[in-house]
Amino acid sequence: MIKTEEYMTRSDGVKLIRTYSDAGFQIRQDQTGIVYDEAIDVENSSYTYTETDIPQEAPLEPGELQ
Repeated sequence: MIKTEEYMTRSDGVKLIRTYSDAGFQIRQDQTGIVYDEAIDVENSSYTYTETDIPQEAPLEPGELQ
């Protein structure tokens, strides 16, 4: 399921919102079709997301090439 939570407040007072899948899947931004492991947007952004069936990519180990 897609989760949305407050991520942090920048020094200028703008709140950042984190969107992610709690099931470990990537999310697709509906407006652009771009797929992310997680998204960080400013509060009240118009972006919406849909959970995919694509597992999140494993993080790279130090020194590992992409």
